[in-house]
Amino acid sequence: MKIMPTPSLLDRLSVLEDRYREVSTLIADPDVIADQQRYVRLMREYHDLGKLAETGARYRALINGLNEARAIIANESDEELREMARQEADENARRIPELEEQIKLMLIPPDPDDAKNCIVELRSGTGGDEAALFAGDLFRMYEKFAERKGWTLTVSSVSPGTAGGFKEIVFTLSGNNTYGVMKYESGVHRVQRVPATETQGRVHTSAATVAVLPEAAPFEVEIHEGEIKWDTFRSSGAGGQNVNKVESGVRLRYPWKNPETGQTEEILIECTETRDQPKNKERALARLRTFIYDREHQKYVDDIASRRKSMVSTGDRSAKIRTYNFPQGRITDHRINFTAYNLQAFLDGDIQQLIDALTVAENASKLAEAEL
Repeated sequence: MKIMPTPSLLDRLSVLEDRYREVSTLIADPDVIADQQRYVRLMREYHDLGKLAETGARYRALINGLNEARAIIANESDEELREMARQEADENARRIPELEEQIKLMLIPPDPDDAKNCIVELRSGTGGDEAALFAGDLFRMYEKFAERKGWTLTVSSVSPGTAGGFKEIVFTLSGNNTYGVMKYESGVHRVQRVPATETQGRVHTSAATVAVLPEAAPFEVEIHEGEIKWDTFRSSGAGGQNVNKVESGVRLRYPWKNPETGQTEEILIECTETRDQPKNKERALARLRTFIYDREHQKYVDDIASRRKSMVSTGDRSAKIRTYNFPQGRITDHRINFTAYNLQAFLDGDIQQLIDALTVAENASKLAEAEL
């Protein structure tokens, strides 16, 4: 029986392989190279699509190899060749489903924020001095993890605790895919241990909150100039003969999607400030950019504030994502029911195993949503 690739998977691969070839042509275009912002964006896309194209080629090679091997098994009389073909068929049949899952994950659009540097805001929650000490433990954990990853850690603000640790510390992690890795740390972290000041040996529960935000690029207004409709007209008013004889005045109409309502509105701007039509166009564009900036920037600021608030909840011990239990030497991540008994190593920055488990869980959720 001839094996065929999953049709929807093959179709999507073909579309993206076409895009890969298109991008490879674009990045060699001098006009694109001159536009550094676009060039960098296309180079990143080219890199990502290249990995997908390579994996797709291996997938097709496995399918073809399996079909050829099965044809030999069915038609070849030489038993030695048939045995070699059986081995190849078994190996390819085993690897094809694995590669299909890998391709499905690669087809899920990545979070554009994953590649960014990140800002980590770490604050003590309920628990007084013990919560501040725990916040200090978490900071050292992230500091050691950053060293393992080869990242750069830069502290931007700090408020020390009265007995040690931190009431609050904010720092930036710079390096490869820092937000994509650290985003899973956002939430309330709970600690259960006997504080140094506890004379009765009782276990206390405290908490600290962690908010991980992608480092914001300078806010930029995106205007699709191809959607602007331009009209010209003769200016009126003072300015001599040229005013009435030359259509130096400009009028632009631009369809803008209001981020608050989601509705598309038409922006109308006229400019007759100079006798030069190109200069009036430049000034009209500048006014359009300013108008949109004023309207969108506040939404941008509000979204960041909302994102931060949703990450840290109230700092209450009950709103936990993870528990650090010192008497048992146990780490439990409540989002995926992950438990490990390597607390000291974890606090020494050995947290990659849990990050990997959280990544797998997120990818599984994305695959289910994509219904590939």
